Parts: sequence; structure tokens; C-alpha cells
Amino acid sequence: MTNASSPDIALKSATHCRNALGFGAASLGNLYRKIDDATAHATVAAALDAGISHFDTAPHYGQGLSERRLADALLASGKSFTLSTKIGRRLVPIDVPPAGTERHGFVDGDPFEPEFDYSYDGVMAAFEDSQRRLKGARVSLLLAHDIGSVTHGDGHARQLKTFLDGGYRAMQALKEQGVIDTIGLGVNEWQVCEEVLGHADLDIVLLAGRYTLLEQTALDSFLPLCQRRRVAVLAAGPFNSGI
Repeated sequence: MTNASSPDIALKSATHCRNALGFGAASLGNLYRKIDDATAHATVAAALDAGISHFDTAPHYGQGLSERRLADALLASGKSFTLSTKIGRRLVPIDVPPAGTERHGFVDGDPFEPEFDYSYDGVMAAFEDSQRRLKGARVSLLLAHDIGSVTHGDGHARQLKTFLDGGYRAMQALKEQGVIDTIGLGVNEWQVCEEVLGHADLDIVLLAGRYTLLEQTALDSFLPLCQRRRVAVLAAGPFNSGI
């Protein structure tokens, strides 16, 4: 197994995506329906066999389940890959819910409750927790998850300030220490990316469902801004989850 240090899209940080397609691992966390470990591992193996080598996950996906399953499958594969995960939520232990329980869109996730925390210490702690679940697989891309008014509503300004004052500095520190290669956002709205880029330097943005076959408003100002700032963009869900 070779856990490559980074994802052929050039970034300011001199890292490179290994190919133009990546695998989003929310489904490995039982998104909307339960799958077993064997199905999860077979799915990752099929992606690797198809030439996909970048995999994206998050603590939120199955409350840690996606990270655990993805790490097990990748580390057992013997193949080269790059990996991204996210910060912004801490997973707090809870009693095991009844079988079949759906929480935050995930069925029978791990027994944790996600709580938003974009502070410096919160980001560092969340990343350490992810590293444990990922069992030593190196994270090359670290993304701040779900910043923006779509998620936080009236609390957006407060959460953004916490991130810029704290969590962003933590991500910079991890990058400067060589723990990770690349930092950015993983969000569902391009507007907040423009807002953050007014205050911070990013290497990459994962934009979910907002540059697709059905929606291209990001072309007006956001993608030109990324081109000027040399910020790479990963378009997640480009088919709007099926048309």
C-alpha cells in the first residue's frame, strides 16, 4: 500500500491530485440506507480497480463510520491513494441508539453526536480523532466542513469568525508542520467560499452540488476568482445526485 502525499491538478502548495475523478465516501457511512462492511469494502475496491485514487470522507458521514470503513478498505488494498477528510464537527459519545435509527441522514451510524466546533483547539482535537479512525492513513487534504449560512443560518457570522480566528490557524499550523499538504473548504454554497477568500488563503475548495449540469451560477464570479487566486476546485455531485 502506498498512501501518496497528495492528489495531476496543480495547487499553490505544489501538491497534485492524482487524477481528475475522486470518490466521495458519504455512502460508506450509511447515507439514507444501511450497507454492510463487505459492501463498503467492495465499493472502494471497485473504485480503485477503475483507476480512482482520491477518496474524500468526513467525521460527519455516519458519525465516524465512513472514516473507519474507508481506512480499512484502503489500507487493505495495497494500492496508492490520496485521502481528504474534514474538520468543523467534534464527535461526542452517546448511548448506542436502537437499530435502524437515522440521525442526520445516516442509518445506524457510530454512537456519537456531531457538534460544530471551528475553534483552534476544536479543529486540532477533531483532526486527532480522525487520525485514529483512519488508522494511520495519511490525510493530504484537510477541508473545513459546512461553513456557511445554508448550514448555520443566523449563526453564520459567529461560526465564520470562530473559524477565521481559530480553526483556519490550526489548519495552517498542520500544513506548516507537514502533517497535511493542502487546506480548503468542503461546502454546499460558493458564496461562503468567496467570503472566506476575502480573509484567508486556500489551496482548494470542494463545492458540492453547486457546479453541476443543472446549476452553473458559480461561473459568474466564483470560478473566475479561483482561477485568479490559483485555488483548485473539486466539483462534488456534478450530476446533482442523479437527474
